[in-house]
Amino acid sequence: MTASTPASYVLRGTAAGGTLRIVGMDATQVVEDARLRHHLSKTATAALGRTLTGSVLLATVLGKRSDSRVTVRVEGDGPVGFIVAEGSVDGRVRGYVRQPDADLPLRERDGKLDVSGIVGTQGELSVTRLLDNGEPYTGSAHLVSGEIAEDISTYLGVSEQIPNAVLLGVYEEGGRVAHAGGLLIQAMPGVTDETLGKLEANIRAMGQITDNLRRGGLMEAINRATDGLNVQLAAEAQASRFECRCSREKASDSLKFFDAAERQDMIAAGGQEIVCHWCGEHYQITPDEIAALDATDTHARA
Repeated sequence: MTASTPASYVLRGTAAGGTLRIVGMDATQVVEDARLRHHLSKTATAALGRTLTGSVLLATVLGKRSDSRVTVRVEGDGPVGFIVAEGSVDGRVRGYVRQPDADLPLRERDGKLDVSGIVGTQGELSVTRLLDNGEPYTGSAHLVSGEIAEDISTYLGVSEQIPNAVLLGVYEEGGRVAHAGGLLIQAMPGVTDETLGKLEANIRAMGQITDNLRRGGLMEAINRATDGLNVQLAAEAQASRFECRCSREKASDSLKFFDAAERQDMIAAGGQEIVCHWCGEHYQITPDEIAALDATDTHARA
């Protein structure tokens, strides 16, 4: 099991008399943990960081239970390959990219990280969650920009029929993640055109979410987005952390998918290392532990 200090957090609230639902996340520590665990390049950090943040925001909006989680998969035609993130209503999140060392120069037009370039614009974003009956459901939408926020917003509008605005950002400085976070604002029944117009004007005026996070953190971003809309936030924040559901036992059990001869080769080699692709944790499975797997199988067949 892997865990980190729960320095990141999620804020929930409403605005405009309950006709707007607000979910915001400070994901700075979560994204920094991901960068360190997966040895990510700068642009890959931004791409995965936005997806990790988005997965938690989606889980909060789509989840029906306190333990609900969603898996977001972004598969474009860029050099990073696919991106996968799993976010939970309780704030736990994990994820990885296919090519963690993929990188691109800063964009010439504005000097920003080229997330769209590394993700690609041709491909698909899919979201998997459990329905009320416990069955998994996967919805998807074509990528529209590769910037992640716009792609998640499109998914919510097309596949979930949820009018929304999504803002995501990661800012790196001094070789580390200095600020990361996001906002998901959902239009609820009864929302007026006047409210939506005010919200759209606020979002245009606030500029990049990373600029707001740098100036005053998550509250700066929320206040700018909901200016004049009477935002009401929950009294307590939900702690969020990068945490994987892997374990030494699960790593050992994965060797059962190999045949007995292959496990004997592992024993002869002095054991087998298993690396969790979700979090980068290394598990060194000893020869005795591998032999115990065969003993268990023999006992089960007897």
